[in-house]
Amino acid sequence: MLQAAVALGAVPLAGCDTSGPKPAPAPPAGPSSAPVSAPAPPVSPSRAALPPEVVNGPRDKPAVALTFHGQGDPAQVRALLGELEKGGARVTVLAVGSWLQAQPAMAKRILDGGHELGNHTQNHGPIAGMDAAHAYAEINSCAQLLKRLTGSIGTWFRPSQTQHANDLIKAQATRVGYPTCLSYDLDSLDYTDPAPAAIVTTVAGAVQNGSIVSLHFGHPATVTAIPEVLDRLRQRGLRPVTMTELVS
Repeated sequence: MLQAAVALGAVPLAGCDTSGPKPAPAPPAGPSSAPVSAPAPPVSPSRAALPPEVVNGPRDKPAVALTFHGQGDPAQVRALLGELEKGGARVTVLAVGSWLQAQPAMAKRILDGGHELGNHTQNHGPIAGMDAAHAYAEINSCAQLLKRLTGSIGTWFRPSQTQHANDLIKAQATRVGYPTCLSYDLDSLDYTDPAPAAIVTTVAGAVQNGSIVSLHFGHPATVTAIPEVLDRLRQRGLRPVTMTELVS
């Protein structure tokens, strides 16, 4: 069974790195470009079958979703994607719009690797404290950028600087076209910049069937830890798949 989040409202900033610059107003859209060619996606999950927020996938299925908060040095991101692909992992990247606008080629790189690309707001601000208009603008600005770059807004939206979506966030996400918000049940804590071994221990010690793991671009220890994380998953018989594959 899929688990919907119960605790709503403002939630501590679990799983989101808040050390970056303060968010700026959503920048104007750049020039239009032809959408990149994405690999044929798996069958999308039935929207009617999913709750307003997904915290984990099926517990009777030996698969997990590695989900990445998407912003960081492009060279480091490419290295991380390379390690994931060497290990046979397909992941879900929730991109920060301002990062993707500055690095539009990353959209194609992510999709060409067989990964999934979604929305993590335009400026990565504290969305749980925003009013409806501001929250909508943050979600919609990133969605429209994704659509210009890839031809689709993507299936998944993860709110920024909060693990769970409150009712206001869910309503604004639905307005944009995301009826299900993406949370997680396993926080790798990689955004705190621990040693790579600590990331491996945190993930391997708590992962189970259906886990949705929160990870981040932009942290060197994550790149170093990923091969061992994937090896531990293989030892447990757990396949790292995209979110859509996990819940399909």
